Amino acid sequence: MVKVALLVRLEAKPGKENDVEQFLLSGLPLVEAEPATTAWFGIRLGPSTFGIFDAFPDESGRQAHLGGKVAAALMAKAGELFSSPPSIEKVDVLAAKLPGS
Repeated sequence: MVKVALLVRLEAKPGKENDVEQFLLSGLPLVEAEPATTAWFGIRLGPSTFGIFDAFPDESGRQAHLGGKVAAALMAKAGELFSSPPSIEKVDVLAAKLPGS
C-alpha cells in the first residue's frame, strides 16, 4: 500500500514543451529500477504545464526517490527546460487503487 507521494509541477519554457515531454518519457526506465517507487506518472496538465505524481509505501521510499537518478536529472535540466524551478510537494495518500490491491 502507498502512504506518501510527491506532486511535482513543471512549467516549460516557451518552445521547450516537446523537450519536457521527452524528458518525462525518458524518466520511466529510471523509476522502473526503483523498488520503492510503487507508482509513477509523467503528466501533461496544459499546453506548457507538466507534472509528475509518484507514490511510495513509506517515507524512506520517498527519500530514496528524491535522492535518485530522476530527481538528479530533473534538477540538472531545470534551468534549460523550465520557466521556474520545479514545485515539489510532499503529500500523504489517503486512498489508492493500484493493480494487485
